[in-house]
Amino acid sequence: MGLANWLTVLRIVLIPVFVSLLVYRRPGMAFLAFTAAAVTDLLDGYVARRQGMQSRLGAFLDPLADKLLLISSFVTLTYLKVLPFWITAVVLTRDVILIVGALLIHMLGGRVYPRPTWMGKAATFFQVLTVLAGMLVRYYRIPLLLNLMLVPAAVFTIVSGLQYMAQGLRFLNVTHGEEREPTHEDLFLR
Repeated sequence: MGLANWLTVLRIVLIPVFVSLLVYRRPGMAFLAFTAAAVTDLLDGYVARRQGMQSRLGAFLDPLADKLLLISSFVTLTYLKVLPFWITAVVLTRDVILIVGALLIHMLGGRVYPRPTWMGKAATFFQVLTVLAGMLVRYYRIPLLLNLMLVPAAVFTIVSGLQYMAQGLRFLNVTHGEEREPTHEDLFLR
């Protein structure tokens, strides 16, 4: 297991630390823990590309760590009444739909190779900013900052979810198309 995967594991280990610090009202330490986790996200991808050590384990662990960190952040901050419920519902709904879609493709015998999209990266970026802004609002009284982050986070999350759903449908069509004989219509439409 290379350095990139160890950084991803560190991000996963930081999640309960971050949540505990939030719940026990240690905002400064929680902010540092979340920031450290976010930095490991940037570093693991850089290290993997730089060293040419992209692995199947890393391809699985990295998005899992991202989802776990962001979902736990949104749920905890909503529980603490820092973030409004609706933004957490948007983030959770998209992720649940994507997970169910990936499972469906897998159950139908397909393989899922989701490519990160620009919209997906923008959604993650604004979700991270929303969490950071939420902590700043709650503990450092900067209310305007959160309001500026909520709408872009929601828009990019919804649009990227639709984009990933379209990718999933293409995976399903490819999987389904491999299992049947081409018809005259298929030959005509090519």
